[in-house]
Amino acid sequence: MKSTINKNICVIGLGYIGLPTAVMFANSGVRVHGMDVNEKAVNMIANKQLHIEENGLQERLEEAIDKGYFTVSTQPVEADVYIVAVPSPINPDNTANLEYIRKATASIVPYLKKGALVILESTVPPKTVENVMLPELRKSNLELGVDLFVSHSPERVIPGKIFEELINNDRIVGGITPESAEMTKELYQTFVQGEIHLTDATTAELVKVMENTYRDVNIAFANELAKIAETIDVDIWEAIRFANFHPRVNIHTPGPGVGGHCIAVDPWFLVELSPENSDIIKKSRLTNNGMPKFTAQKAKALLEQHGIQGGNVAVLGLAFKADVDDLRESPSTEVIKELQNLNLQVTSFDPHIKELQHPTQRASLGEALQDVDLIILTTDHTEFKNLNPETVNTGDTKPLVLDTKNALNRDKWEQAGFRFFKLGDGKNKGLSSI
Repeated sequence: MKSTINKNICVIGLGYIGLPTAVMFANSGVRVHGMDVNEKAVNMIANKQLHIEENGLQERLEEAIDKGYFTVSTQPVEADVYIVAVPSPINPDNTANLEYIRKATASIVPYLKKGALVILESTVPPKTVENVMLPELRKSNLELGVDLFVSHSPERVIPGKIFEELINNDRIVGGITPESAEMTKELYQTFVQGEIHLTDATTAELVKVMENTYRDVNIAFANELAKIAETIDVDIWEAIRFANFHPRVNIHTPGPGVGGHCIAVDPWFLVELSPENSDIIKKSRLTNNGMPKFTAQKAKALLEQHGIQGGNVAVLGLAFKADVDDLRESPSTEVIKELQNLNLQVTSFDPHIKELQHPTQRASLGEALQDVDLIILTTDHTEFKNLNPETVNTGDTKPLVLDTKNALNRDKWEQAGFRFFKLGDGKNKGLSSI
């Protein structure tokens, strides 16, 4: 087996996965060149500035650049190893858009040399390596599996804990040949402390999509339970907590929808791949995609129950999950659209999204909350959990509060004079404070 130790790496794509991965290798003493077509992002990184938010990334980036192990540009360079970490979104019709993968692969072909290793980290539909990458790589005239080695090692990390999970999580590596997989394993052992499991490329592709689809189906189940609970005087959060005491039960939690670059996207890969065999997967996706509308309708119903026609609504949280700045596929933005479709006026605030990226976004919490009739918590940022309702200034009247994440302390908010409601809570309907 050809060794990958002390090899130069070129990382294609410097986003939420590519940049931390590149910096991780550089911090481990490997020379890394990062490439991205986003010139603004490249210039920021070169100046040791971040275009994404991730715990520990700033310090690690500075160390990598200061020690001379990490460089960046808008073009690939000749390297021993290429890691492709570019987006794999879905089209408006929910089919996979693999053009970023194809273009990224094509961009490295002129630089490939005998013995090179190409690794795809992006989450993709099964057969993407075989049907999208390999046709491009064959244009190098290098014999696959003999002169050129290819594998898929999908990222398995969560924003906010990327470095911790890069080190500790097990990895799946699927090679087009056993040697390709072994070479990739040796490379990642530079810093990975979890076990590295070897298989073929298509199995690795399916495993990652399966992992995210499992979570999506589980969340859809929780969302259906939440809707049922509201009709039978049950607090679904309490019921799920009790059910999960069973040693073989792990029900996820409901919410205003599912977002992010993985869970909200990857199940569609399986639906497209085999529509006749993915009824549950498709239904789960549609259920979760329907939660923003359900949340907006619940908000309007609460307002009308309290004699408010129309009304002003503040949405707290634009990121798709807690304590990150990632807006991709965020259910919060869909909730806002649905609220506006119901002729409600909306403001929003997110402490992690520094630049104003949404038309409803306000620069401060106080500005977003002024003279609103209803506050909806859609993202459970730590800053929102720690809010002291006694100090929350909303103007002359106390608005209603709808917590879609079970993140706020009901007693404290009600003691401060707010009328409090929770998604999936049919037991505590706040009727005593109407």
